[in-house]
Formats: sequence, C-alpha cells, structure tokens
Amino acid sequence: RLDGNIGYVRFDFFVPTDEAKNKAAAAMQFVADCDVIIFDMRYNGGGSPEMIQFITSYLFDSRTHLNDMIDREGKVVEEFWTLDDVPGKRVPSTTRVFVLTSGRTFSGAEEFTYNLKNLKRATVIGETTGGGAHPIQPARVSDRLVVTVPFMRANNPISKTNWEGTGVAPDVQCAAADALDKAIELAKSPE
Repeated sequence: RLDGNIGYVRFDFFVPTDEAKNKAAAAMQFVADCDVIIFDMRYNGGGSPEMIQFITSYLFDSRTHLNDMIDREGKVVEEFWTLDDVPGKRVPSTTRVFVLTSGRTFSGAEEFTYNLKNLKRATVIGETTGGGAHPIQPARVSDRLVVTVPFMRANNPISKTNWEGTGVAPDVQCAAADALDKAIELAKSPE
C-alpha cells in the first residue's frame, strides 16, 4: 500500500498454478479496500489466460465478457468471462484502477490491459505495448529447426479486434520509467 490508500500490485507473469492463484487472491484481498489500485504490467511478458481471467474477476460485480479465442477458420474456440466466484471479496466498482505499461508489456499482460481499457475499467499509463495477441505453437521444420506459428487469435467482444502488431496504446502517454509517478499523481487528484 502506498500513501493515500493506493494499492500497488506488480505482476511479472501470469502463472497458471494453484500456488500462483492463492498468491494472486491474497494480493487482491490486500488491496481490496484501497481507494485506487495500480497494476504494474511494465515487466510482464504474458502468461495464462485463465490467470488473467481470475485476477480480472475481482474488478467486476457482474459476469463480464472479457475476450474470445478464434481459430484459423474464424470459429470461436473459447470465450473468457469473469468468474462467478472468487476467494474473498471483490474490489468495489467505484475503485479507480490504473494499469502501467511499457514496450516490454506483451501477450497476456497486453490482454489484461486491453480488456480493462475496452471495458473502461482502467486508465492505462505508460508506453504502447509490444503487440503480441496471437497464441503460438511450435512446428518442426526439420531435425534442426522449429518455428513458432500462430494458431489462434484473440478477439475482444467490444473492439472486435485485438492488439496484434499495434500494441495497446496508453490513455496517458509517458516514459515507462515515469508511469508509476504519473499514476500516483492522477490517483491523488480528483476524478
């Protein structure tokens, strides 16, 4: 917790394990009563969509559509919605949320950011993110060469697109190194 009842949570990777889920739930409970929450994604290279769904579920009071995964034929393979139940209490919908980004913010961290931005649940501060929205899988080309090939794409239910190649543009552009100070400044100012 920072001065002014500001919660600060830094996620460097979205790990899909029960232990990580327990730690994330504890972190969300620690900041649940804060007036403002800052999520730091500046060093996050991605991770599990299920963990993104889990953490995001704390920020919404009702079932909310977050993202879809679509295969090469255009068929929805999986829909991601906030979870009906999470351990502990949810963050009140009146709590202001900021997400810090950098050019290193990538993949799942971009999904977390893009979802909250499109749902108007967070203000994004920092740099445009790296631009990786398509899950990849390895394909063996020879006994010495393996390439990774996109096999699906993320599709936001609001924008009907994703951040592949373009990244997620911040609402407040600044150097990544200055993003936390900017978020604290905005958090302490009236809405």
